[in-house]
Amino acid sequence: MLLNKEEIKDIIPHREPFLLVDQVEEMEVGKTIVATKFVTEDEYYFKGHFPGNPIMPGVLQVEALAQAGAIALLSMEEHKGKLAVFGAIKNARFKRQVVPGDTLTLMVTLDRLRTSTGTGVAEAYVGEELACKCEIMFAFS
Repeated sequence: MLLNKEEIKDIIPHREPFLLVDQVEEMEVGKTIVATKFVTEDEYYFKGHFPGNPIMPGVLQVEALAQAGAIALLSMEEHKGKLAVFGAIKNARFKRQVVPGDTLTLMVTLDRLRTSTGTGVAEAYVGEELACKCEIMFAFS
């Protein structure tokens, strides 16, 4: 493990219950990241999504991917202390349900980085199975 949850909190401003990255496994600052979200049965959203059939909302899978990307981005010296926010989400596809007990592997490759914006390709896996894939665009606030 490269970064634990407390070290992640030093990089991005998200906090529980909305911090959706538990650890970082690999990172090439400003380029790629592999991070992990341990999906536990006590996640706040499972109480209502859906009672008796808990499924992690797709929008939160995308948020977890964005947070992972933000860790790689905001670890860059020139972006430390900034806030990265969504600019767009494109071509989101959900291929597998994510349920309590799953370990979600978050993989983000950042590509077009500019002074105030950037894009990336993001994929979330459970084991070898693709759960979610999308393109993300962000801006610095």
